[in-house]
Amino acid sequence: MRKIIVTEFITLDGVIEAPGGNETPHPHGGWQFKYNDPETGKYKVEELAGADALLLGKSTYEMFAGYWPGQAGKEFADPINKLPKYVVSRSLQKAEWNNSQILRDVAKDVAALKKTEGGNILVYGSATLAKALLHHDLIDELRLLLYPVSIGGGLRLFDDSRELKKFGLKHSRAFDNGVLLLEYQPIR
Repeated sequence: MRKIIVTEFITLDGVIEAPGGNETPHPHGGWQFKYNDPETGKYKVEELAGADALLLGKSTYEMFAGYWPGQAGKEFADPINKLPKYVVSRSLQKAEWNNSQILRDVAKDVAALKKTEGGNILVYGSATLAKALLHHDLIDELRLLLYPVSIGGGLRLFDDSRELKKFGLKHSRAFDNGVLLLEYQPIR
């Protein structure tokens, strides 16, 4: 069975919104770039190298599809462009980025995808999708890069849903820039 790995940039106050700056009109968008570091970049390259496919929500897919096809580079751009991409959306009509396929139902289609042949499936950002995957217990690993910044609110990975979810720490690492890597596995 394939593993679904969700990877998120997250602030101390639990916000995952607008780490790159232009995803939403958040007043503190781009908070992640202030902590660029070769070691965290190396981790992200290795993380992508360990994936056989991407699973993305509609907004992240559209943002990535508008950027990555015009990029080149053997460490990140080439692999992300070549990998199979599954986008979960009920409204998206076409997925034209190389190797892209639309899935309509999180619970049914993603559960079926996990049962196919292949390796790890990586979910970048995709907050709405990540929340749905958490709700349906479809995540096998949660990787958080915790940034030493508080941005006063915004979209969070864990809402006020009152769902109890337990996780066991698989691995942690502190980077020199103050960022913490926290890798968790759900306890079911």
